[in-house]
Amino acid sequence: MDYITTVDLIDLKLESKTKEEAIKKLVEKIDDSGRLKDKNEYLKEVLKREELFTTGIGFGISIPHGKSDAVKIPTLAIGRCEEGIDWQSMDGEAVKTIFLIAVPEESASNQHLKILAALSRRLMNEEYRNKLLDATDSKDILILLEDIINEIQVM
Repeated sequence: MDYITTVDLIDLKLESKTKEEAIKKLVEKIDDSGRLKDKNEYLKEVLKREELFTTGIGFGISIPHGKSDAVKIPTLAIGRCEEGIDWQSMDGEAVKTIFLIAVPEESASNQHLKILAALSRRLMNEEYRNKLLDATDSKDILILLEDIINEIQVM
């Protein structure tokens, strides 16, 4: 079974000045893991979605996402940027944690919404968000996301 995320899909020292740059770097991680058919096509889809409405949900978090035929398997890439990025978030705060969701166009039609919902439920909890920010190792992030990953895997 392919898990939605792995240690290789997490970058706790993402160096990006703009949301476009951060998205590109996380798309590169997904592509490096062999989960994309066409990284440029997927990147275009994510940036197009981002133009419609910000994915900066507040609390220093953004959840950009794209549904595309360029994606082989549902994937979640995670980046953390210490300096923060202006994401035009709903609360005006800079984004420090990015969850990039990639799902195949032909997968269960609402797969990305299920992933978004599972993530959002957990991210509303301040203590949980702080644990994510305080994690110093990608394996710690995976442990924190374990229940979300398991919930998504059974959907």
